[in-house]
Order: sequence, then structure tokens, then C-alpha cells
Amino acid sequence: MPEDELTALLTLNRIEGLGNIGAKYLYDQLGSAQEVLRSRDHLKEIIPGIDTHLVDALCGFRYDSFIREELDFIEKHGIRCITPAHEDYPARLLDCKDAPLILFSLGNVNYNATRSVAIVGTRKATDYGRRMCNTFIKELHELCPDVTVISGLAYGIDIESHKAALEYGFPTIAVLAHGLDMIYPSSHRSVAKSMLANGGLVTEFTSRTTPLAHNFVKRNRIIAGLADAVVVVESAAKSGSLVTAEIAGTYNRECFAFPGSVGDPYSVGCNELIRDNRAGLICSALDFANAMNWNERARNSEPVQKELFPDLTDDESKVWDRIRLKAQGVLIGTLMTELNIPFPKLMSVLFSLEMKGLVKQCPGSVCKPC
Repeated sequence: MPEDELTALLTLNRIEGLGNIGAKYLYDQLGSAQEVLRSRDHLKEIIPGIDTHLVDALCGFRYDSFIREELDFIEKHGIRCITPAHEDYPARLLDCKDAPLILFSLGNVNYNATRSVAIVGTRKATDYGRRMCNTFIKELHELCPDVTVISGLAYGIDIESHKAALEYGFPTIAVLAHGLDMIYPSSHRSVAKSMLANGGLVTEFTSRTTPLAHNFVKRNRIIAGLADAVVVVESAAKSGSLVTAEIAGTYNRECFAFPGSVGDPYSVGCNELIRDNRAGLICSALDFANAMNWNERARNSEPVQKELFPDLTDDESKVWDRIRLKAQGVLIGTLMTELNIPFPKLMSVLFSLEMKGLVKQCPGSVCKPC
């Protein structure tokens, strides 16, 4: 039996057949990876109605030397391991049923930055796409400089986003589709190294995991889950960026897209997202910042208005101000992160606002204005 929680988590991560949803379900039910493994022969009694394939996967696993080798790798390279038990685990991921139970990172990664945006797009970026990406990040920095930029270190829009973030002083995080024993593509190694001082590299994959196609799909859910909003700059009709946009919708994240010329093969995906109301149309960082209520210039220039609800407490006012302009709602995890309010206190505030007819709590841990 694993002697500590990290070893137990690595073990769960190694078991084929559990999947992200199954592993998180068991973890949430029993409270720790150690308890999951300790109880694996009695799960049917502990969790009535549990899916038998989860039990079979756990009971069929045999320990091997890989776990010890991975622990040595983690220690040797100073890799930071973050689990749901840590205070700095991404609050935005807590409500995602397929969230990873362990994240490995290098650098100076702040998972709970006040504001974060994922920027994704085609690997075959055009001059238009690269220009829009660079201009968007430059202008965004002028409007609201406290944003973390998230992408996937891939060719095209991803790497342009990281480069522009570094140029204009944004922290930037690359979510990888492989272990931290390599950089893919290798030509982006220098950019990845530059990111370590202000941002860094994040993955759910252990060492020796190669960048296979299905790993990129898994990677995309973390990109969407870590962000408040996903911006698609260029996309073909079928691409990973559209998958990220789709996942963002299931996580109740905001999604935006830059339009492109009709018939342009690398704008088809963006145009379809906008046409089908799966993404908001933006033409500039100003459009985005206004939609997200992140425009610090506009906020600072607004005249002081008479309090509309004078009976609100300070905490209620802070929460209400964050929710009232978001018709699509705000995740409870996002409110915790942005407003630095502990979960029990936040739930009390939300209940009070609900009783006053200002907000409503919806499925998926989302709060919306009434």
C-alpha cells in the first residue's frame, strides 16, 4: 500500500480503465487517493451502485517500479505537484467532474490568478492570425495588465500567444500533452524556458508520456478549465481549438472568436462558432475586456453612483458587483479566486443575495443575476 498521498495519486494515475472522471469520482467519494486504494476490495459496500468497471480496474492493478522512478524524477527536477488537497490547486477546476487529481508544473505558476484567458487557434497561423494575436495581447495589457495568458505551446496561434505574453509582460502558462521530461515541439524549447520566470509549464502526464493525438484532447480540457474565457483567433473547420471552445462551453466559461474572411480555410471554424452562437464576436481587446467587465480604464473613469441596494453588506456588494453584469453566470470557484472569500463565507453571502432576489444558483456551481 502506498505510504503517502503523492504515491497513491501517482498510482491512481497509472491505473488503466479509471479515466479522469472515474478517478475524481472515487477521490471525491472517499476523500483521498490512499483511502481509494485502501478500500478497493470493499468499494461495492462503501459506495452502493458503483460502476463495476471502476472496481475491476482498481482490483486488477498491480504495482510496478514506475511509481518509484517517477518520484525520483519529480525530486531530481524540482517538479511541483499540486492536488485538490492543496490550497493552490486551481479553484476553477474544482467543479469540473473530469479535473485531474494531480498537476505537475515547472516555473512560477499561479493557478489562481485573478483573471486568466486561454488563447487558442490553428497550428497553421496566417499573417492575419499572428497579427491579431499580437495586437490583442498588446491592447489587453493596456486595458487590464493583471491577466494570465494560457495556451498549449503548439505551432501557430499557441506559440504566438506565449511570445506576445512574454513581450508585453503577462504571466503565461503552457499546458502540455506529454510529460515534463520533454518539450514538444522541440523548436519551442527556448520560449518554454523563458516562461519559467513568469508563468511556466503544466501537465497532468507523468514522464515518458509521449504527445499522442488523444493526449492533446485531454490537454485541451485543462486549457479551458484554467481560464475564465477562451479566445479563438483562427481555426479550420475541424481543429483542436474548436474542441477547446466546446469544452469551455460545458464548463460554463466565456468563449469568443475573431471573425475571418468568408471562404478562408483558417477562419471557417471561428465564423461557425460565431454563427452558431457558441462564441461571442470580438474585433479587439476592447471588445473582449468590455464583455468580461475587465476594462480598468472604463471602470476608473465611471462616476461614483448612488448605491442601488443600500442594505447590502460589503461582501454582498463585492459578490453582486462581480455577478450582475454576467448574464451567462459566474462559477463559484471563480468568485472564490477573484474575491478571495473562503467557500463557507461565500456560500452564506450567495444565500443572502438569493433571498434578496438578486442572484440564482444554477447547475454546474454557476451563479447568475436574476
